[in-house]
Amino acid sequence: MAEMSGADDAGGEAGPGATAGPGGAAGPAGPCPEAIRRALAAHTTMTLAYVDEDGPQACAVLYAAGVASGAEHGGAAGVEAGGPSGGASGVASGVAGARAVGAGPALYFVTATSTRHGRALVEPGARVAFTAQRDGQEWSSLTGLQGRGRCRPLSGAERAAGWQVYVERFPFVTASDRLRAALERTTLWELRPDWLRLIDNGQGFGHKEEWSGR
Repeated sequence: MAEMSGADDAGGEAGPGATAGPGGAAGPAGPCPEAIRRALAAHTTMTLAYVDEDGPQACAVLYAAGVASGAEHGGAAGVEAGGPSGGASGVASGVAGARAVGAGPALYFVTATSTRHGRALVEPGARVAFTAQRDGQEWSSLTGLQGRGRCRPLSGAERAAGWQVYVERFPFVTASDRLRAALERTTLWELRPDWLRLIDNGQGFGHKEEWSGR
């Protein structure tokens, strides 16, 4: 997403666990801000950027926002997400779950390991950057997210929990036997952000809030 204030992405990053208010000033350390969680839950498509042997590339994927467990590579416990409509009640349930578990956000998406980005993401130590925003916004009220983190494929109980988050957000998946069967055979990924920036011009031109989970 384009930076509306013109500030440099790297230079504006806050320290570990910090948030940044207007102008990027670092605030007290703490959990991922509720405003950022709500924004993640309100969107469904992110542009995922990565690097492989052929250089930088980007792709768009559907995602469902949930709550990561407290562990470094967390288990299934405590995963919640916004409801399928993406409305206020669904978003609120995801935020409430985050507060209850006390963990950072997690984004779940489906893609095959045979795709170019799938091959890149499965490499040890691979990192990604991403953006999420709604199309057709006015500059005066533009909102969107930037983030960085790591992806990993899920299996077993973790996949089952992540899959539940995904199909609750996208109920059309289970409404089609053919689509459900195809996606159930495809790799489900968890993206665990370790840095997030929310831009919200509705609160003032260039207003941003940041969080670092490292």
